[in-house]
Amino acid sequence: MLSTLQRSTRYLSAVSAARGLHKSALDVAERPAPEETVTSSFGRFIQSVQPRHLSPTVLQRSKRMVLDSIGVGLLGSTTDVFDLALQHCQHMYAPDDVSFVYGRRGMKLSPTLAAFVNGVAAHSMDFDDTWHPATHPSGAVLPALLAISDMLHNNSKPSGLDFLTAFNVGIEIQGRLMRFSNEARNIPKRFHPPSVVGTLGSAAACARLLSLDRNQCSNALAIAASLAGAPMANAATQSKPLHIGNASRLGLEAALLASRGLEASPLVLDAVPGVAGFSAFYEDYAPHPISSLEEDEHSFLIETQDIAFKRFPAHLGMHWIADAAAVVHKTLVGLKEGSISPNLVQDILLRVPLSKYINRPFPETEHQARHSFQFNACTALLDGEVTVQSFQPEALLRPELQALLSRVRLEHPHDNPANFNIMYGEVEVTLVSGDVLRGRCDTFYGHWRNPLSQESLQKKFRSNAGTVLSNERVERLIEAVEGLDRLDDCKPVLAQLQ
Repeated sequence: MLSTLQRSTRYLSAVSAARGLHKSALDVAERPAPEETVTSSFGRFIQSVQPRHLSPTVLQRSKRMVLDSIGVGLLGSTTDVFDLALQHCQHMYAPDDVSFVYGRRGMKLSPTLAAFVNGVAAHSMDFDDTWHPATHPSGAVLPALLAISDMLHNNSKPSGLDFLTAFNVGIEIQGRLMRFSNEARNIPKRFHPPSVVGTLGSAAACARLLSLDRNQCSNALAIAASLAGAPMANAATQSKPLHIGNASRLGLEAALLASRGLEASPLVLDAVPGVAGFSAFYEDYAPHPISSLEEDEHSFLIETQDIAFKRFPAHLGMHWIADAAAVVHKTLVGLKEGSISPNLVQDILLRVPLSKYINRPFPETEHQARHSFQFNACTALLDGEVTVQSFQPEALLRPELQALLSRVRLEHPHDNPANFNIMYGEVEVTLVSGDVLRGRCDTFYGHWRNPLSQESLQKKFRSNAGTVLSNERVERLIEAVEGLDRLDDCKPVLAQLQ
């Protein structure tokens, strides 16, 4: 039987040299510096980021992302889609007990498969964080970094600061890539963003944690580009969580392949006329090099724009319309002094952005309900809020909910674009009495402009993680993640997730 160290060596046979052995300054000086490309600038950035480059704001915001992502992953390990993905990995691949699996004590998989199933868990309920331009940044990166950390020998676990540095590299690369396209700023129509930028973000984070050199970092991105992409047609199905799982897994594989010396296009991120690289994913692709960390104008994107954390597990667009409907619910309860009856309602008008895949009048599954303006508005009208339990089968089939759904109309005002930074949600309810009640939400609680307080974030984490972990482990995880930047290694986090 192979030891854990021997199994780890199988995945890292070429990495040890990359971690500690670098060419001398003389060797580098003898060669003329090649002309910098967009791709090489990204490789340089990944290789050169150090913990000292992370400001207190970057550290605090990224620790919040880590905590939230672990929580939604643990909750996601209770879902059917997670069980399906896990069974597939157990039955189709030889056992290789190296890296832990969310919510399954004593079970381990190979690092890449652990990254996959834990990535699936992170997005299985659409409860993970969201950024602008639109993507889910943490779920594509964190499972891969946790898998690597679990893979490494006890004496070589990364420090908490090194872990957070790699995590922020993965987040930053995603944000930079998204900003090369104006199309990417809107709710997507073609490719699911985490399957595109998330795969490269995972590759970048893993390359940094493994201390790959500049060329290897560039190659990791280029290899990842060949493994990226998933169509939006699979949104609102059980296959959508696979996009995050694959991004995490395939990014890790790209970094490991690059560590072994596999090469790929040195211009994959550049705009080369007549040859599609990463530009294949965006019609209006306009890249530019990423600035050096020593240049005054460089700052991490997470410093200037926070992350959106969801209060309930559904597509981000649902949070505007749910909060607007909750305003109407409160008024209705005040008028009628009791529960709300559909018999009081004649018409429900929702003013929302035009986005076909989240316009679902009568959702039949939990995944469709998570992507339905109509369902989330009517649920909030009935209950005053949307929760994890709102997507259970018995909640979906409530007669009073179905009655309200039959009364819903949608309008798409020109001033309400499909853009998470500037959209709004508006609900107008006409009662049989002729009274008209209105609710509007411009920025929901949890949006990057109105972020969850630390108390609210920890409350969400306790609720999510507590579904599979003891209260003691939950509190230890909160303490370990909060102090991650002060840990000599990340074993205290891993120990609570085993």
